[in-house]
Amino acid sequence: MPSNPQDLANPQRYDARSIALHWLTAGLVLVLWCVGQTIDFFPRGAPRVTMRSLHICTGVLLALVFCYRIWWRTTGGVHLPPQEGPKPLQLAARLVHWVLYAAVLTTLALGLANTWVRGDNIFNLFTIPAFDPGNRDLRETVEDLHGLCANLVLIIAGLHAAAALFHHHVLKDTVLRRMWPKSGVSR
Repeated sequence: MPSNPQDLANPQRYDARSIALHWLTAGLVLVLWCVGQTIDFFPRGAPRVTMRSLHICTGVLLALVFCYRIWWRTTGGVHLPPQEGPKPLQLAARLVHWVLYAAVLTTLALGLANTWVRGDNIFNLFTIPAFDPGNRDLRETVEDLHGLCANLVLIIAGLHAAAALFHHHVLKDTVLRRMWPKSGVSR
């Protein structure tokens, strides 16, 4: 939180915790997507079990970070008003944020469902039993929906990042700097 009381009344940046949670979420989403896209490249057996386990455990970590981030956003954290500008741009920014949150939450829920439906072996330490071992259609449907939502998250996050860069380089406003770590972006 800002140390200067005047900064609390009119903050120019998000607080350090909100910024850290934002970038941690972005990094975990990117790692999860990359691992999810490459799991099947690994040979069956220990290498694939390790990659699937890494994907599942990182997904659980993202779920915990995401829950904490939502809690922090609703109970603490600096809430900045939308950047000055046309109302449709402000509305689009809010809509993209809510859609991104919903897409991440849906992807996480489908990832957990996918693990439960198919069953899995976590680092050869313990096994998650399959919900319905003989139901291949259910397994494929949940896995496909999880992958589709993960791709949607990446697309929306890419648009979100492109918009931040557009604000910084074209509109020359402070949108990107409000969420960038302190030692980062300047003009």
